[in-house]
Order: sequence, then C-alpha cells, then structure tokens
Amino acid sequence: MGRCIIASSSTLNLTRLSRKPISILPSELPTFSFARSSTANPRPLKHEFYPTLPSAFSCRRGLCTKAVLSDVSEEKQYFKVGAESTGPIPSDRLLAVIEIAAKTGAQVIMDAVNKPRNITYKGLTDLVTDTDKMSEAAILDVVKKNFQDHLILGEEGGIIGNSSSDYLWCIDPLDGTTNFAHCYPSFAVSIGVLYKGKPAAASVVEFVGGPKCWNTRTFTAAAGKGAFCNGEKIHVSQTDKVERSLLVTGFGYEHNDPWATNMELFKEFTDISRGVRRLGAAAVDMSHVALGIVEAYWEYRLKPWDMAAGVLIVEEAGGTVSCMDGGKFSVFDRSVLVSNGVLHSKLLERIGPATEKLKDKGIDFSLWYKPENYHTEI
Repeated sequence: MGRCIIASSSTLNLTRLSRKPISILPSELPTFSFARSSTANPRPLKHEFYPTLPSAFSCRRGLCTKAVLSDVSEEKQYFKVGAESTGPIPSDRLLAVIEIAAKTGAQVIMDAVNKPRNITYKGLTDLVTDTDKMSEAAILDVVKKNFQDHLILGEEGGIIGNSSSDYLWCIDPLDGTTNFAHCYPSFAVSIGVLYKGKPAAASVVEFVGGPKCWNTRTFTAAAGKGAFCNGEKIHVSQTDKVERSLLVTGFGYEHNDPWATNMELFKEFTDISRGVRRLGAAAVDMSHVALGIVEAYWEYRLKPWDMAAGVLIVEEAGGTVSCMDGGKFSVFDRSVLVSNGVLHSKLLERIGPATEKLKDKGIDFSLWYKPENYHTEI
C-alpha cells in the first residue's frame, strides 16, 4: 500500500508548465522530508455559538455603516478536521503523487485555456467542458499507477476503486468551470486525500492572470506538516476585527432557502466589513484564506471534492474550520466556514443563527456524498 511510483516526465510534460525546470522524482522515491517534497516541484506553472450582540453605527464623511463591536473572546476551541497522520503511507510520498497528479491536470487545462470550449450542461446553468473530463482522466491515470487499491471520488467520474481502502481521493479536475468557460481568472485543480475520512494531504493548482497572461501557483499541505504556496510556508492573517476584514462566500446553482439565506448574509457582511467577494471556485477561496489575503470564506451545499483540499490547507496554515452552525466539520457536510481563527466566533454570531433557522425549517444538513461502505473515524 505504501509503494509509490511517479510517472516519467515523458508522459507528464511538466517542464513546459514551469518558468524554471521542475525536477521529476524517480520511480522509486527516496526518503525525504516534507520540506523537500514541498519544494521539489514548487515553481509557478506557466503556461455553543455566541448570541448576536447589538450593532453600533459609525459615520465617516457622512456615510454610515454598521460596525461590529463584539467583545467575544476566542476561548472556544474548534475540532481539528485534518487526519492525525497520513497513515502507513509517509506524507512525503503521498504529497509527491498528489502534486504530480494536480500538475498533470493543470497541464491539460493550460493546453486548453486559450482554445474554444466544448460546453455541455448538467443543469440549467451548471456546465461541464471537455477539459473537465480530460483533466480528471489525466489525474486518475497518475493516481491509479501509484495507488491501485485506493478509493476515488471524482466530480465527473463518481466513485471508483476499493471501498475497503482507508484512503479516499476527492478530485475536482476543474473547480470553477464557469469561470474557465468565460476565461475569467478564478479556477483550479483541487485534490484532497482522506485517511479514514479525514483530510491527510492536499494540493490546489490555482490559475491566475487571464487571457494571454495565464500562470499558476500551487498550494500544498499534509496533516501536521504545515501549508505551502510554491514551496514557501504560508499562514492565515491575524486580522481580529470583522470591520477590517475582506471576506469571501459562494452561491450554488439551486436558488433555494440556503441560497436565499446566504444572500442575506452577503448583504449583512458587506455592510459591516471591508467587503465580500464572490469568485466562484471554493478551492481557490479557501487557498486565499490560507494565504492570508482574505480573512474567511463560507458556503452552503458544497461537495467533498470542493472542500477536501482547501480545508486542510487552511487548517495547516493556522486557520479554523467548522460547519456554518459552529459544529464539528467533515468533508461530507453540507456547509463550511473557514477563517483565520481569530474571527471565527465573531463570524458565527451572525452565520450560526441564520443556519439554525434553516435547520428549524427542516432543511437537511445531514452528511451527504459519503461513499457506501467507506470506513471513517468521523
């Protein structure tokens, strides 16, 4: 199970993706530290709750905005979402494969990013491209060559592999397909590996720039080993006031009660913070929290492949992860809030009660998309 074989450079063509040469690991991986594994291929690719407290008002130049003046302390401890370890497979080996797999999918996307799209629809506005499918196929090829006995959950291909495995690969071959279809810069390849149901290793390759200037940056993390961007360790921000924060959220394709509730949250937080962004790619949003350029991100109705990588990267960067009611999170949950940790309880003052109201309406927040017979410790 611990055996790891990395595909050769002739099949991956990674060098054309990088500004600087990327070293390809040999077929039999030597023992090396996490720090070396995270820098071996780091180059940018080229081509309970607290009650709601009263709001105060502050005015500046005649414009009034509600300000959050919460004195809630950060004494509450939230459950860790990451696995205690990567299991019998050493973290450096698992990370080596996950990075190669993510960059292989990114190569497919880079090849297609400036070409016409062939678009089909899974719903009225929920679209999929040939690139999604080709990226997933390329990723699966890497995973299967290295870990034939692992279970895989792909956004496009569903469940394949051995359900008795302790490892579950959650693969989003193109997170932010609508953005990709429009050449709008906020999409990524996202791969998270669970060990007994908990995130153990992760890689997100984010596409940045835009038409004629596309580039990428790679986020990685392993349980207990920290989070990295292009091989450099990253940490969440230390901003401790909501009114000084830049926040991010997302909206699903179903315009239902959770969607309407989040619209209200969007308006509330826009009024009391420096702003709320909606970029359209969950893995990218969470990676930005880990990088410290935004303070928090939340959304209802995400899938495991949307969250498995991002939540681990945030946690390993020093952030906090929970459900939107403040409860213990798993990647099979139907809501997620990630933050820099300092602001988590303050954000839950508003997000928590809104989510409880949805539960009181009978909205289902039970676990979903959990593969049948897959053993977890959650």
